[in-house]
Amino acid sequence: MTISLRIAGGRVTTPSGTIDADVLVDGERIAGLVSREFEVDAAEIVDATGKNVLPGMIDVHVHTREPGYEHKEDITTTTEQAAVGGVTTIFGMPNLQPPTTTAQTLDEVLAMYAEKSIVDYNHNPAATQPDEIVPMAERGIRAYKVYMVVDTGRTYPHPAGTGMHDHGDLLRMMDQIKATGKRFIIHPHDQALMDYIEKQYLDRGENTPQGYAQAYAERSGVIWDTAIDVVIRLAEASGCPVHIAHMQTKRSIEAVRRAKANGIDVTCEVNHWAPFLSTWNDVETLGPYALSYWVPDEGREAVWQGMRDGTIDMCSSDHAPHTREEKEIGWTQMWSSHTGTPGIQYYYPLLLDAVTKGQLTIERVAQLVAQAPADKFGLAASKGALEVGRDADIVIADLNAPWTIRNDGVLSRVGWTPYDGRTINAAITASYVRGRAVSIGGTVVGTPGQGRMALAR
Repeated sequence: MTISLRIAGGRVTTPSGTIDADVLVDGERIAGLVSREFEVDAAEIVDATGKNVLPGMIDVHVHTREPGYEHKEDITTTTEQAAVGGVTTIFGMPNLQPPTTTAQTLDEVLAMYAEKSIVDYNHNPAATQPDEIVPMAERGIRAYKVYMVVDTGRTYPHPAGTGMHDHGDLLRMMDQIKATGKRFIIHPHDQALMDYIEKQYLDRGENTPQGYAQAYAERSGVIWDTAIDVVIRLAEASGCPVHIAHMQTKRSIEAVRRAKANGIDVTCEVNHWAPFLSTWNDVETLGPYALSYWVPDEGREAVWQGMRDGTIDMCSSDHAPHTREEKEIGWTQMWSSHTGTPGIQYYYPLLLDAVTKGQLTIERVAQLVAQAPADKFGLAASKGALEVGRDADIVIADLNAPWTIRNDGVLSRVGWTPYDGRTINAAITASYVRGRAVSIGGTVVGTPGQGRMALAR
């Protein structure tokens, strides 16, 4: 017997713990976790001595910007970043042009992925047209998405056709989605409260990064907390599995913790900016380049605790690239700036850096980035863990390799990262998708079209 690949000498993180083992890959799947002494012929042997071998990240919240906004990013540039960042599966988001709201637009987007993606993929269409819910489910999607928000002063990143904040409409959509067995991803936001709060800031002339940051965190994050309370209650009333994006307040995390204890099928995520890019110093020094959102210390502490204790199920990047021109206006007109930050290239390394600092265990990171996304989005038969029979989506990482993130290493089309100048201790040295290398030594070796749609098996 000859296997295609042996990853030898590493510390392998499995659902049962981290062990000294070699990983055997036969074709696209993991064929064994064996001792160093186990003898088998291998077409290729990769030396992982002194390194950690981990499951590839499943990032369920990625903005590829294609179609419609390719001046920011496209599917190929997104998945190049994914490859070097240890992300082996992405779920794209629907805020495109045209927005993904019908089976036809979904088919068009999936065809683009098939042609251009380097890593495996799925897509979260917007659940705003009731007649399209079942036809979109039939395409093999794992989830739907909706934004409970209407942009003020701009038309992006939450374009028309992707939003819904009427409670009756949300409940009606949950009833329909429940019948498909899919999960409903919701960007929480209390629009009525935000209209009132924003007007106060704008009337005072505080159209600045500091004003914007304070408005969205106003009154201990009331716009997030009330929206999440509504989502949880409607999930309980409908029985629809929901997934809450952008967790960032203490009260919201406590609400999710109680909901889970009460048996409500609610999952949630934390995005890269909450633990790593949300301090007041970030707002003042980076301005629009740090927003996304400001997370006050109380919220950030709750985020870290939720990541550790399992209240927060998973880490998803919310990769959201915008050009420098679209950001620069924010220094004086923040409500006109496109909010969001690129993050897919560096989230997994930042989490592994947190392991070196004692903030998380390596087993918990594997759960956050791979096991939980696979379990909660119906991919556990094929992805999410280093176990025999699952896809060989594998990352090799060196947790003793200090390096400094620089703009000149950014693969995003926008050419910048809010982490420019930050030194971390962990580096991803190789990534494999279904047994084929997509990055080696920080260089992309995968090719567009190599990715495949991630489906339940």
